[in-house]
Amino acid sequence: MKRAIISDIHSNLEALETVLDDIQQQEITEIYCLGDVIGYGPNPRECIDRVLNCQVCILGNHDQGALFDPEGFNTGAERAIFWTRGQLEKPGDDPELDQRRWEFLCNLPRSRRENGLLFVHGSARNPLNEYVFPEDIYNQRKIEKIFSLVEHYCFQGHTHVPGVFTQDMNFQSPEDLDYHYDLKLQNKSLINVGSVGQPRDSDPRACYVVLDTEDLTIEYRRLEYPVETTASKIYDIPDLDNFLGDRLKEGR
Repeated sequence: MKRAIISDIHSNLEALETVLDDIQQQEITEIYCLGDVIGYGPNPRECIDRVLNCQVCILGNHDQGALFDPEGFNTGAERAIFWTRGQLEKPGDDPELDQRRWEFLCNLPRSRRENGLLFVHGSARNPLNEYVFPEDIYNQRKIEKIFSLVEHYCFQGHTHVPGVFTQDMNFQSPEDLDYHYDLKLQNKSLINVGSVGQPRDSDPRACYVVLDTEDLTIEYRRLEYPVETTASKIYDIPDLDNFLGDRLKEGR
């Protein structure tokens, strides 16, 4: 069985629809989302609607920020999340769907464990807010602590930087791996699945992972989408910083 694992959509409808089309073409029907469906981008309601039927969706810090006061956000991110909240509070044509979006956000779990696999937004130590960056391989105490909380394999997002961490303090990008990785090569691995809607690894293409649950292998998928369309929408919304559109074009 193959499962798509997506994360950090950030209200980028064009990127999400491109990824969902790619998933459908591969006849993959099981989708896990690791959070941050909303925040930063121009289409929060539409993106929530697209992931309502995912088999699993994890709470991200921007999803929580729309429900409560955002903590630790920079000025641009904070303004974006307040604008996002306003969009979700605005009555639409379907009151039941309006309510369902809020119920969806309110019921998102912080993590999920199954068969030696852990799914979080941030890290095994702090599922909501901890960043695990590639340079953290030089922070031995941090990486060892996180690995101690992982049974075998942890899938995470949050940094928007895809790649695989191994217990020997190594990090490999999708390019290093030729976009494929055999989980069985290591007893434990941390897999950052990258970002659908706001990549930050200097590659503007949408990113997600396909997990083969039988062979325990993963494939990184990178897809071009109409970045200019999303950026133009952002520029047209005064409450969204133009930088949020600019960064999409450069993958930063």
